[in-house]
Amino acid sequence: MHPCPRCQAKVEANAIRCPQCGLVLKAHGHPGIPLYRAEGEAALCDSCTYHLDDTCTFPQRPHAETCTLYQNAYQDPKADRPVISSGQQMRLWLNRRAGLIALVALIGISFLIVLVR
Repeated sequence: MHPCPRCQAKVEANAIRCPQCGLVLKAHGHPGIPLYRAEGEAALCDSCTYHLDDTCTFPQRPHAETCTLYQNAYQDPKADRPVISSGQQMRLWLNRRAGLIALVALIGISFLIVLVR
């Protein structure tokens, strides 16, 4: 449960509107699209990656107070990533390269058969 930005009431993470004040919390009425809001007087664009590298095409730029694509330029992008153990990393690496590993194994077995004969 998260607090509503306007009234601070407890709201479920996938709620589209705040049940107390009616503030829209998710973009386009879809629970999977977060709607980022500016805090205080500053616009979101002041700290957005897309505004700073001039790739933003949002019509309200540079004064947007809400945005669906906001990325904080001053936040470490690795801070949001989950910590993965080395065993899980190894399994992910093997799964991503399973075809290549099978091909190398097949070629290796083929060379062994040729050398033994």
